[in-house]
Amino acid sequence: VSLESTPRSLRGPSPFSTTSVVWCGVMETVHSAEFDSPVGVLRIASTASGLAYLGLPNAGGCGLAGWLARAAKGARREHAFAPNREAIRQVLEYLEGKRSDFDLPLDLRGTTFQRAVWRALCEIPYGSTRSYAEVARSVGNPNAVRAVGTANGANPVPLVVPCHRVVASGGKLGGYGGGLDLKRRLLAMEQSARHQGAML
Repeated sequence: VSLESTPRSLRGPSPFSTTSVVWCGVMETVHSAEFDSPVGVLRIASTASGLAYLGLPNAGGCGLAGWLARAAKGARREHAFAPNREAIRQVLEYLEGKRSDFDLPLDLRGTTFQRAVWRALCEIPYGSTRSYAEVARSVGNPNAVRAVGTANGANPVPLVVPCHRVVASGGKLGGYGGGLDLKRRLLAMEQSARHQGAML
């Protein structure tokens, strides 16, 4: 599996592999942990390449088990806080209004189109929003508005890759895997923190 150099360490196998993940003959290990945050209990997972999964409270879908089945089939899972310590620290700082950007290696696994969308999301400034149509144009496919929404919803590391900053045309919130209330709170926190460092 080749890893290409991408902005903000957005790296991951492409295209999506559904086979067991083996690196140089050694089965891949995914380190996972849970931690309390201002928005509830979050679940996190990382590989040797970087942060790969962040699960929000009340998020739909199949959670970490679903991500493992799709993106790291056959990988060995270990509960471990230490490999995730820095990512947890930065996520908590963000949720406390003390951090506006992340400096983490990421191991994002998805299709070529999904990863292009996720890169575009990382270009949306803190405290700002973009419409699904604007994101579609930024990835060179202005007719792919619905596909952008689908890729947004498939983002495996919300908060770090800020899919909450994408809204519907006309300013409506649109959807969010963690629920519209959380999306509203995150946007309000960012807009306020730009001026006064407000917390959630």
